[in-house]
Amino acid sequence: MNIVITGASKGIGRAVAAAFAAEGHRLFLCARTEAHLNETASDLTRRYASAEVLVMKADLSDKASVLDFAEWCLQHGVPDIIVNNAGLFKPGSVHNEPDGLLEEQLSVNLFSAYHLTRALLPSMMKRKSGHIFNLCSIASVAAYANGGAYSISKFAMYGFSKNLREEMKPFGIKVTSVLPGAVMTDSWGDFDNTDQRIMEAEDIAKMIVAAASLSPAACVEEILIRPQLGDL
Repeated sequence: MNIVITGASKGIGRAVAAAFAAEGHRLFLCARTEAHLNETASDLTRRYASAEVLVMKADLSDKASVLDFAEWCLQHGVPDIIVNNAGLFKPGSVHNEPDGLLEEQLSVNLFSAYHLTRALLPSMMKRKSGHIFNLCSIASVAAYANGGAYSISKFAMYGFSKNLREEMKPFGIKVTSVLPGAVMTDSWGDFDNTDQRIMEAEDIAKMIVAAASLSPAACVEEILIRPQLGDL
């Protein structure tokens, strides 16, 4: 299968790429930092010889870059799975966060998925099959202190995903909202997770791969997954 994954050089995106590579699929990966992206591609190719890993540097906060990536993907074939994973977390509160933070968060956390999906959908709709995974967040369904613009952008991403699910039903295209709680990624910096207080990126990847493996008759609409001890 042709699998498109954004923000694929680190964290959840890289874990999802590894999980699909292990099954021998053809991956189309993008990220902002070319060095990290190339390192990811080399690692996956070394570990999973049956997978084909193609990469393109893309700044998902820029619409033109998103569309360039979409065109590049389509030149290689129609996507079977899209994982809209690119995201940016910056804490803040509505009343005192820096001016422009909302626009920055929306550009990466919502608009990147919106524009990429719109560009790739026509070919998938014509074929009448496919699966789109949108990385939302626990912050998409529950407000929390210091969430600010990030939480607003994730609520919007969840709304986009739910609306897309309804639109795509007649075209045989599944849409899954993924709503993880705390996951051990770069957003947590040097957090000590030796006691496994928060989840690993591989946990999310396994759930996505499992949802993608169901028959055409079944669609997992939401994957809501939290640390065993609850949210932090």
